[in-house]
Amino acid sequence: MSAEFEHRDIQLIAARHGKAVRLAKGEAVQVVNLHGTQVVDCWAYNASDVSEYMCMEATRVWNQRLNPQVGDSFITSQRHPILTLVADTSPGVHDTFMAACDARRYELLGCTEPHRNCHDNLFEGMAALGVTLPHGNLASFNIFMNIQVQPDGRTLKTLPTVTRPGDYIILQAEMDCYVAFSACPQDIVPIQGQGDNTPRDAELRILTAGFPSLKRQGPWVPESAR
Repeated sequence: MSAEFEHRDIQLIAARHGKAVRLAKGEAVQVVNLHGTQVVDCWAYNASDVSEYMCMEATRVWNQRLNPQVGDSFITSQRHPILTLVADTSPGVHDTFMAACDARRYELLGCTEPHRNCHDNLFEGMAALGVTLPHGNLASFNIFMNIQVQPDGRTLKTLPTVTRPGDYIILQAEMDCYVAFSACPQDIVPIQGQGDNTPRDAELRILTAGFPSLKRQGPWVPESAR
């Protein structure tokens, strides 16, 4: 299982449901893949102004990477760092491309009855903290999700997660922020691991000390502009 760090809270993200937490600047959240099979969608918001949110497009520009690696920061819609990936015991396979599932996605997949979905889980998790979001956000950071860029450089392939039981990532807060998670309810598209595509619980821990301290890289700037 995951390593022990100093923490002030441990919470379960129930399968198919969401959870949100508030972090003070300098704290961190550890996301544990208890079964090694579960994709966990993630969003973050400036606690002082939730109209400023973690933005995958700005993050890719800042890091010049399709997907983050340890030491990379996640960037807001106003181009400020909000979270930094400071530890990752998984194979490092995550996704910043695929939109979070929502009710319309499941309609397109053929569902005729309401289906739990990550986008609703985002709103439910934040509402439990008394926070109302000004708008939706389909652009989640999809932790443990296995999306491969194909040799043609443009096609994406969706595959099951390759994470092992107890693997985790740690995200440190660069500002006071809300961080929301969804234990993805997807049971039609084969993204959950080990072949049965069954959504399962994940765990989060709010860490106060003991986790790695890394130097921040800052935004990418081309050589010609330095």
